[in-house]
Amino acid sequence: MPGPGRGRYRWVRWVVGAALLTLLIGEGWYLWPRLHESWRKLTELYWAWVLVCVWMQALSMSGYARVQKRLLHAGGVQVDQRRSVAVVYGATAMAVTLPAGQVFSTAFTYRQTRRWGASPIVASWQLVFSGVVAAAGLALLGVGGAVLVGDRVGPFQLIVSLAGVLALVLAGNYVSRNPGALESTLRCVLAAVNRVRRRPATAGADKLAETLSQLESVQLGKRDGLAVAGWAVVHRFADVACLGAACYAVGADPKLAGLLLAFTAGKAVGSIPFAPGGIVYVDATLMYGLTVGAELPVAQAVAAAFMYRLVSFVLVAIIGWIVFAFMFRTSDATDAQYEQEFEQRRTR
Repeated sequence: MPGPGRGRYRWVRWVVGAALLTLLIGEGWYLWPRLHESWRKLTELYWAWVLVCVWMQALSMSGYARVQKRLLHAGGVQVDQRRSVAVVYGATAMAVTLPAGQVFSTAFTYRQTRRWGASPIVASWQLVFSGVVAAAGLALLGVGGAVLVGDRVGPFQLIVSLAGVLALVLAGNYVSRNPGALESTLRCVLAAVNRVRRRPATAGADKLAETLSQLESVQLGKRDGLAVAGWAVVHRFADVACLGAACYAVGADPKLAGLLLAFTAGKAVGSIPFAPGGIVYVDATLMYGLTVGAELPVAQAVAAAFMYRLVSFVLVAIIGWIVFAFMFRTSDATDAQYEQEFEQRRTR
């Protein structure tokens, strides 16, 4: 029997559903005269640019795998590029095709890094740090696009963004080399928290010491730090180049500033977990960004967005699930332990 809350707010679902249906009908009515031309663009592709599009997406995925590999190397975990790329493809396939895919994807990556010998701290640190670096790279692209388009964002903001990425890497390097400075700060914070919660001043100190002792195994030196920053840039710029190649593949000539802004907007909207892979709303954002920002005709914007999503979403997902089926399908005796460990860390 449905509870009173469900019946009371059932009308909200009907209103939202009707609004989405109206939006889709409106988009269909607006785009229908141009869909024939968009289809014609897709049947008259420049295949050399299609190959460039695929190659750039592969380079982007490889760049992210290099980031993961370097971060694990800083934690004393040695893994070859082939296995790192395989995990990136498998995790991406989960993230873009499954409901709540980000949770499954993160758990899968955590489990594999633990299999490679990473401690719980190193495995978690790698996930967090790689995500932060990728987000910083996306923000940098957005600022760069705003500067190129002549927005109010000036060179000063661009320099600040670059300095932010560099400071992030240097901070990780400093903390890994000077855990004592971090320990004293965290002990002060812990004492303040315990005072507010009216607990003994030393409550949690043993757990903090254990965590920091494991964190000392992370040695993000200058070489690893610069490599992480460099491969993070490769990851993002290769993905932008993939979108640009998709535009050229359908005969379009996009403006660079608009291309950067369309890409940034699409990725930002895609982080909202409304639907697997951001189906519909990411595509609509890309089409709008390419039309308004990159100044493409609607027919070319629709065709370019379709080509980019075909490569970056559909093709990557297919490859990822094939890789998963051949390399990660069989479970290990420790998988249940790692799953429970991940859930405990996620819900803390």
